[in-house]
Order: sequence, then structure tokens, then C-alpha cells
Amino acid sequence: MKNRIYLFYGLLAIGLLFLLARLFELQIIFGAKNRALAEGNRIKKEILPAPRGIIYDSQERELVRNVPIYRVKKEENGEYVVISREEALKLEARGETENLRVDIGRNYLYGEALAHLLGYLGEANKEEVAKGQFKLGDLLGRMGIEEEYDSYLRGQDGGEIYEVDAHGEKIREIGRVEPTPGCNLYLTIDAELSKTAYETLEGKPGAVVVTNPQNGAVLVLVSSPSFNPNNITSQSLTDESLPFFNRAISGSYPPGSTFKIVTATAGLEEGKINAETTYNDIGEIRVGDYSYKNWYFTQYGRTEGLINVVQAIKRSTDTFFYKVGEWVGPTRLAAWAEAFGLGQKTEISLPGEVKGLVPSPDLKEKNGERWFLGNTYHFAIGQGDLLTTPLQVNMMTDVIASGGNLCQPLLEKERTEDEGKNCQNLKLKPTTLRLVKEGMIGVCSSGGTAFPFFDFQPQVACKTGTAEFGDPEGKTHAWLTAFAPLENPEVSVTVLVEKGGEGSYVAAPIAKKIMEGFFQHE
Repeated sequence: MKNRIYLFYGLLAIGLLFLLARLFELQIIFGAKNRALAEGNRIKKEILPAPRGIIYDSQERELVRNVPIYRVKKEENGEYVVISREEALKLEARGETENLRVDIGRNYLYGEALAHLLGYLGEANKEEVAKGQFKLGDLLGRMGIEEEYDSYLRGQDGGEIYEVDAHGEKIREIGRVEPTPGCNLYLTIDAELSKTAYETLEGKPGAVVVTNPQNGAVLVLVSSPSFNPNNITSQSLTDESLPFFNRAISGSYPPGSTFKIVTATAGLEEGKINAETTYNDIGEIRVGDYSYKNWYFTQYGRTEGLINVVQAIKRSTDTFFYKVGEWVGPTRLAAWAEAFGLGQKTEISLPGEVKGLVPSPDLKEKNGERWFLGNTYHFAIGQGDLLTTPLQVNMMTDVIASGGNLCQPLLEKERTEDEGKNCQNLKLKPTTLRLVKEGMIGVCSSGGTAFPFFDFQPQVACKTGTAEFGDPEGKTHAWLTAFAPLENPEVSVTVLVEKGGEGSYVAAPIAKKIMEGFFQHE
């Protein structure tokens, strides 16, 4: 019996020693750690996202609205998945908010029509997080205005520290820093006219650019096909129609006969032609075994006869411009193309702009090739290696519309108040401007190539273009660039339809509807 009592007290003593050792470990050795854990369970930190600045059009219409976005982080890869507000409320009710995140996202009110211009919001990637500027899950501007002005629109997040009870309910606030909203941005864009332009394209691949030729303010910059910025899907990212490709500033195309504006200007400014210069079109020019034909001769077997520069622009007579290009020479023609803003970025406030290409004998020589007379002929009518963006063609048109000023295209409404600071006077001769303008008026008048505009009021000055690009099926890009009214032009419109056919039949009707929309609104 005594042995059992001794055994009992021995075991009790050992138990007490073990308990004391455990208490010593918890209180002394791990005390600080456990106090921090208990404090962590009691103290919560919460990010208060900053409202992003609102973007407005020229009429102060909202183009975007801020909306809450609820997301949950996946434990397997750390990525955030959007959930509904109802799902978020259920997680909060269950106290499962550790991986829940509430941010301020966007509702793009004009959807696809302004998608390329405005862009969208996307999560910070691992490379951006690694740089230390952002946290995983942060929303950043992608494409367009959202990307270009991200830091301006973003604002500064705030935060709150508060104490909770054992059930996770807030007991008291310990500290709070209010978020600083981002700055609002006012654009030169006309949202309703942009919507009209996008709808008029009817899903055809192409672009529309509309500006005020007097100051370079961009009223419309749309690209088609487009995407829904309110619902970016993996399917849209891999769509073969390239809906994310901004054809207005990132697509480079041969400008076709719209470039004859530059060729005519070069001939007049260089003194190679004048108002009295005439040329007898017989349908083609033969150089050795090669024949360079006029479109009227190719399509209808007919010739223009004796014409001057105004008639050549009106009828878009290739043979006349072949000769002007030959008389001016490719080097000077290239210099004039660059003077009109081609072959270089316009520096519009958007990411992804390309500079196109202005060919020259020097450039060909650097590439180990020779320049032939045929290259000059093709260059003079906007073919061959010459590549432009729709925005560049519009800016080129504005030189004539504005009386000789090359204006950088502007998107920020505030900058248009600095009258003329973004414009360079090319100092063209009044005679040059008058003759080229007269020819462009002829294009949109009876007997010209842009028949949809023959009865349009106010009178429009324009140039059609049908650009070959080596398509095996013989398809061509359709162009129309125009401005109106004739005195103190208020608007210029440039339309490109990829593989659309002839400019007069495809691009001109689209431009006409946009012009109607503009002047009806005015």
C-alpha cells in the first residue's frame, strides 16, 4: 500500500515539474511571441483604397465611374479572383475576411467605343510588385489614358487600425488616415461623336480620328474591332481580330492617294510646278519594260488628258504625281513628308504609338538596296515603303486646313488653352495652300472622287485614298481624310478601313456620317 502511495506522489511530483517547465517555456521563453500573436488577434489593419480620379470629355460628361470591386485571394497561387458583393458579405458574416480585398474599380460608361482611348484597370504583375512600388493585387492603369495618367489619377490609399473582440467585431478605432482621392482629368474628346464614329465603322477593322485643325484638339480617336473594358476575358485577349490593337496610333499603313497632298505641296514649294503647269495624261508612263498606270486607265481604260495640279488632286491622277515626284526627287519628297509629321511619333499622350516609315534613297542604301525611279513613282502616290498611322494622316490634313500649321494632337483640355504652343508654322506659300485646298474642294465636288460628299453642306475639302499593300487577293485599304467648313475649318475627319476596298465607296460614307454628327451637334 505504501509503495502505491509513494508511486502516486512520485508521479504527481513529476507532473508538477513538467507543468512548471511548460509554464516557464510559455511565459519566459515564448512570452513575447505569444503576446504578439494575441495582440495580432486583437488588432486589425485595413487598407482604405483611394477613389481614382474621374475622366471627363470636352462637354464634362463622365466617361468613367468608380465602383467597389470585391476580390478573394487564392491560396494556391496568390492571385485575386473577383466575387460578387453578396459573396463578400457572406464571407464577412462568417468572419472569413483574411483573404478578402475591397478595391475601387471602374465602370466605363462608353464601353467599346472609348476602350482604346481610355484603357482599363489590371492587377499589378510580379515584376511590378518586385520593384516595391505596388502590392500584389493592386489595380493599375493598362493601355490608353488610364496607363498614361496612372499616377495622376491614382490618389493615395489610406488606412485604419482598430481593435476587435474574440468574435472579430470592432471594439474601437485606434488610428485612421483618410485616403486622398486621385485628380480628375478633362479631355478634348467628344464622347457622343466618338460613339457615332465607332458605330458607323460597324465592326470593320479600321480607325477614325477627328480633330480641331486649329489647335490639334482630338475629338475622336476610335479603333475597331474593340473590347469591353468592363469585362476583360482570356478569350478577348487571344482573339485573332486583335481587339486590343489600337489601329489609330499603333497601326501603320500605306496612305495611298491621301499622300498626294504632300506631293503637291512639295512640287509647289520646290518650284517644280505652279498653277500654270499642265501634264497630258495618256493613262500610263512607260519606263523601259515597266508601265506605271493611272487608276482611271486601269479601271475604265480612260484618260484625263491635259490637267493641272488642282485637277490632278481632284481626279487623283497618278501619272501627274509620278512626274511631280520625279521632278522634286525622292530626297526632297522625304524631307517634305517629315515636315508634315510623317515618319515620327506625334507624341500624343497615349502609350503604344508607332512612328511609321518615310522611305528615302539613303535609307535603302543603308539596307543594302538600290533606289530606282519606280520607287520614286510609288512613293509619290503614297505606296511602296511609305507607312503612316491614321493619326498622322489626320495631322497631315490639318496642315492644309489650318493654313500651314503642324499641330501636335492634344488630348488634355487644359493644354488647348495655351493657344498655338503645340503648333509649328511650316511657312507654306499662300499660293501653295490655295491650290492644294482648291484641289481638295474639287475631290468633294461634282466630278471629284469622293461622290458621297457632292451635295454635303457645309462644303467639304477632302482626299480619297485606295492603298495597295501586297495582299495576295488584291485587297486595298480604304482612306478618306477631310475638313470643313472651308473658311476657318472647325473639324477634320480621317477614316481608315483595313482591306476595305476603295476610299470613295467605303471610307467616304463613314466620314460623311461623322461630319453629319458633328455639324448637327454644333
